[in-house]
This record gives sequence, structure tokens and C-alpha cells, in this order.
Amino acid sequence: MTSTLVIVCPRCGGLLLAKAETKTRNCPYCGNTVIVQKARKLASAKTASEASVILRKLKSEAANR
Repeated sequence: MTSTLVIVCPRCGGLLLAKAETKTRNCPYCGNTVIVQKARKLASAKTASEASVILRKLKSEAANR
């Protein structure tokens, strides 16, 4: 089983999900191609649904600041 990461887009700062073994991921906010291994990782989860919960929590906390 592969883990899912919560990473930060280096261009716009958007939070996105990526499989750990994925090389690149396009940011859904700005369209930037993010190199997953070089991106800042905020969290890791065993499943995509766990990662999604973490992502929603991080976005909610950021909105409340």
C-alpha cells in the first residue's frame, strides 16, 4: 500500500494531495507542475481518504487565521 502526501505548491502555496510514488502533480489552483519529491510535505497518510481529512483540516485552520 502506498501513502498519500499533503504537499504545498511552490508557486501559489496551494495545498494538494499526491501519491508518494508519483513524480509530478499539476496544481489545481495555478496549473504549476509540482515535483512531488521536492515539494514541501505537510503530512502523510496511509489512505487517500485519511489524507483528504487532513487536507480539509489544514485548509480550515488556514482560513481561520
